Amino acid sequence: MAHKSDLIADDILGYLKAQEEKSLLRFITCGSVDDGKSTLIGRLLWDSKLIFEDQLAALESDSRKVGTQGGEIDFALLLDGLQAEREQGITIDVAYRFFSTDKRKFIVADTPGHEQYTRNMATGASTADVAVILIDARKGILTQTRRHSFITSLLGIKHVVLAVNKMDLIDYDQSKFDEIVAAYNAFAAQLNYSSITAIPLSALRGDNMIEASANTPWYSGPTLLAHLEDIQVEQDAINKPFRLPVQWVNRPNLDFRGFSGTVSSGRVKPGDEIVVTASGQTSKVKEIVTFDGNLDEAIAGQAITLTLEDEIDISRGDVLAASDAKPEFADQFEARIIWMHEDHLLPGRPYLIKMGAQVTSAQISDLKYKVNVNTLEHVAGKTLELNEVGIANISADKALAFDPYDENRHSGRFIIIDRFTNATVGAGMVNHSLRRATNIKWQEMDINKQARAYQKGQKSVVLWFTGLSGAGKSTVANLVEKKLHALGKHTYTLDGDNVRHGLNKDLGFTDADRVENIRRVGETAKLFVDAGVITLVSFISPFKSERQLARSLVEKDEFIEVFIDTPLEVCEQRDVKGLYKKARAGEIANFTGISSPYERPENAEIVVNTADQSAEEAAEQIVAKLEEFGVLGAWYPEI
Repeated sequence: MAHKSDLIADDILGYLKAQEEKSLLRFITCGSVDDGKSTLIGRLLWDSKLIFEDQLAALESDSRKVGTQGGEIDFALLLDGLQAEREQGITIDVAYRFFSTDKRKFIVADTPGHEQYTRNMATGASTADVAVILIDARKGILTQTRRHSFITSLLGIKHVVLAVNKMDLIDYDQSKFDEIVAAYNAFAAQLNYSSITAIPLSALRGDNMIEASANTPWYSGPTLLAHLEDIQVEQDAINKPFRLPVQWVNRPNLDFRGFSGTVSSGRVKPGDEIVVTASGQTSKVKEIVTFDGNLDEAIAGQAITLTLEDEIDISRGDVLAASDAKPEFADQFEARIIWMHEDHLLPGRPYLIKMGAQVTSAQISDLKYKVNVNTLEHVAGKTLELNEVGIANISADKALAFDPYDENRHSGRFIIIDRFTNATVGAGMVNHSLRRATNIKWQEMDINKQARAYQKGQKSVVLWFTGLSGAGKSTVANLVEKKLHALGKHTYTLDGDNVRHGLNKDLGFTDADRVENIRRVGETAKLFVDAGVITLVSFISPFKSERQLARSLVEKDEFIEVFIDTPLEVCEQRDVKGLYKKARAGEIANFTGISSPYERPENAEIVVNTADQSAEEAAEQIVAKLEEFGVLGAWYPEI
């Protein structure tokens, strides 16, 4: 709620105008669990008299029932609204509260301290201008304190309030306070903060929250509320170059065509020249249309529809920008990544990248290093696990429009989405585009895939054999190639073991290495298809994502998945190489079917089972299917 003002009764229009003209500060409270984040905000609202009477009555009742203060007012209950939060006495979700004082309006995000909810904390920090980082004076700086500090720095927050809370529990000891502040400043010196203001607090008792506390006569700095009211933050979004991600092409009738979206940064007026980032086409703004009428100017945060003076091709996902300050446009870039899922990041695996209204498939092509949140040192690693942070190169399937995050928070951030579950698994901030993205161009050749296939009189395809170790993939693939060769077809087989003697000899059998193994083979198979060859690929390829990646590299009718559906118990009985015995004995780690999963194909074009039929019969069944698919007949495309 807003603070009380005589203007509400005497001049409501004057009051509303005064509210509209106040600056807005977004801040976040973060830190380790039980540092008092919810209590701090609750006390801030209480002391500022910003609580409705019905909220007060509910708070008093809830404090007696589920409070943690022995029947006294438990201010944290103003923020902890979920049943699970009240039962456990912790914050799980991000709670937002709006309030205002005579000087300023505020939106505060109360974020969870538990490590497993770090992803929620990052969500709250993504729009904040100031971070209030709480530290329990009894415990000092903890790992989660460092992690939250690092993440707020990554997300572009420049101003920090170091709230050393629960000073009443250490008898307001100045030396302990000074020790904590010195340790934090030493750690934060490596972060990109513009200001750090340390304040000794007792959120529960109200010390230095609204008024200076008599319990800390040695402290002469501002109270928390006074500092939040006076701190100057940059009007970041409005002062940046104009950017409008197009969310919808508005075409209600034949006479109107506009481009709708929310201005992510900058300002725009009729007559301004804009550019479509993807195509480079330019035009001038004709009108700025809204539900309430046309505008003379639109600024960051406003939802608008632009009409242009020229008819140019613009689609959902395009980015309109100021023609004299264009964003970068590239399909490869370096980024900071915060991983937010229990399933770890696998470089080479295809994910979806959503950057504003732009969505495309992408891969983390190279994890350059991870960051140790305790020491901020760079650590080598092949993958990211839950709550880990790393620097990586990303390769997207199409070019995206963006600004480096440090230059524009609003057009330089993205989320990473799992292609199969649609879960958000990570968040990223762009550092810069990669030089190779603009310096390397596709070289067109006069002799193309169709010409090579025509020369051989055949349709080039990939036959992708997948199944457990011992299922008979290599044996069946060898027989199929012999039959195709006898029919005069040009073939080549990429076998899992053979490829690991050369192209992939540097890869092991971890999940990350398996993903890279299949990525390389998929790219190699694509080259063979381009050469006009029928390519047989015999790999366990245990993950759906990587098989889907291999499929996506070639045309829709050029990939045929052959699932050798032989049960695990049969494969284990055969155990031709003795691998299952070693895996059961714990001598082999990450063995598919035993200690590493195999994700069965759901819609394979061909399915055979070598438990019920011989390898020869399976090969004959596959060749018969290929004839049905039109692969074996003479094929002479138009070239």
